[in-house]
Amino acid sequence: MKSYRKGILVLAMMAAMALGVVCPAPAKDKPADNMQILIKKLQADKKMLVAANLELTESEAKAFWPVYQKYQDELFLLRARTGRLLKDYAEALKNMTDEKARELLDESMTIDSLGQKLREMFLPEFRKVLPEKKVARYYQIERKIQAALYYELAREIPLVQ
Repeated sequence: MKSYRKGILVLAMMAAMALGVVCPAPAKDKPADNMQILIKKLQADKKMLVAANLELTESEAKAFWPVYQKYQDELFLLRARTGRLLKDYAEALKNMTDEKARELLDESMTIDSLGQKLREMFLPEFRKVLPEKKVARYYQIERKIQAALYYELAREIPLVQ
């Protein structure tokens, strides 16, 4: 269990880095190449964490991983949107206007809402390929990773002044 928690925290820290919040890539490196490497590592690490904790049978794994990949592709789009939001926030932070604060908050709320809709949309798909207890466990794993990511982001992002 200790390694599970450590794995989630490492994933969250890497995801925060991928979103450019914790520490941007050095200027001398090729940011796009570094980002692709980081994203691929994140995806592989997350998949390993999920696999280790779901304990799938061979037939479950065969059915689960394609659904998982479709879900992760959709999550990636939401995370990219979150990255853009964080970039916009960082750019506006020093000269934040009420109008910009409203715009950023509305986008944040939209992203949250889309995340919930995505979880609801994929639930029947996961239920088709896994027993209910494993579906519940998978959703718990996803939520824990998300909570750790949000914690890292909250730690790093200053409040609006």
